[in-house]
Amino acid sequence: AFLGALMVGWKLHYYKIVKNEYYGYPDEWFPSVSATIGDRYPGRSVFQLLIALTAPPRLLLHIFWYVLTSRAAPKRAQALFWIGFLRTWTCGGWVYVTSGDDHDVHDVMMISYMLLTLPYMLLLIQTSDKSMFVHSAKTLAQNKTRRKLVCSLFFGAIPPMIYFFINHKVHKIAGAYTTYAFFEWALILFDVMFDSLAMVEFKALDLSILPAKSDEQRD
Repeated sequence: AFLGALMVGWKLHYYKIVKNEYYGYPDEWFPSVSATIGDRYPGRSVFQLLIALTAPPRLLLHIFWYVLTSRAAPKRAQALFWIGFLRTWTCGGWVYVTSGDDHDVHDVMMISYMLLTLPYMLLLIQTSDKSMFVHSAKTLAQNKTRRKLVCSLFFGAIPPMIYFFINHKVHKIAGAYTTYAFFEWALILFDVMFDSLAMVEFKALDLSILPAKSDEQRD
């Protein structure tokens, strides 16, 4: 969804989406996430249509994690599910209410999403090896290490992102917003990478749709 909006925006109105309140091209030459997904039609519409398609898989992700971990760590599994659900809801808040629509709502939802990401990632790291199904202990340990790395990259990108945003907003340094945009896009990448690691644990799931038993079979 993000990549689709970026390609559409880059092709149709590149100079408009890289421009901010202080500078434009060539000082600023790469668009921020917010400018890409919310400022221009049809990029905004493409993004919102595609991101809507990701909602069911994302909710299933939380359900599957609950199924995998609820027996071994029921309290953590419940907390992980509800934090993941709220995180998904706040994600909808900042992608559908853009900064151009309502700057305050957009920022509150974005900040809430970031704050919920910390307990979400930490809980998932703690519970990811508590599956009720049989796994290779070595494989689980390796994937847990990968999660720790991606989590570190995600939160490690936040301080420099804030630094360059301050350089742009307060000090009005040319080019600072482009550098900020790269860190912003990096957060999207690390976020997707973190959840994609679930494919290792989900290999243990076997989902089947079976016909209902007849009355005779039940008897």
